[in-house]
Amino acid sequence: MFRNPPHPSKKKQEREWLGVSFRPENFIPGLIIGFIFGFFFDLAKPSKPHTKSNNLLLGKHHQSQGLGVDSGEELKMVLVVRQDLKMGAGKIASQCAHAATGMYAELMQSQRSLLRQWEQCGQAKIVVTCKNQQEMNKLKATAESIGLPTFVVADAGRTQVLAGSKTVLAIGPGRKASVDSVTGKLRLL
Repeated sequence: MFRNPPHPSKKKQEREWLGVSFRPENFIPGLIIGFIFGFFFDLAKPSKPHTKSNNLLLGKHHQSQGLGVDSGEELKMVLVVRQDLKMGAGKIASQCAHAATGMYAELMQSQRSLLRQWEQCGQAKIVVTCKNQQEMNKLKATAESIGLPTFVVADAGRTQVLAGSKTVLAIGPGRKASVDSVTGKLRLL
């Protein structure tokens, strides 16, 4: 009287499920999600320490002498603002943001483990002043000579200063003692 409708076999159901799974509308989003997960897992693991030959390729300002990587020491970044340009408070804030993000972007390519350690230390940033371009150039050279990373902001010239003006120098992140050996005598802003 009442018959159960015929059920497809278990193997046939598995084949149908498999066929549905590999359709482009399912496969492509899955592939993209897989790449995104892979990218985040890559960022989560610390990068391998650079060997001596890699340091030669990266240049002397990316060597880890003053960086404090894996040393457990506190790290900080110092932003050096030129006084002679007489920038307003908003302009200084904007230029310091450019310096910090510019340094971060550069180090994402070469020193991810340094960035992770700096993030774990609270991303300390100190803003100080220097007199002029000549003093800024000396500070940059000194920092690079001991292995600290540097980044200089060149202004676009749309508001308060001339195009190409070097407004802020970022030094570090690096070991507090190393950064202080370069910038310790400068006045806080």
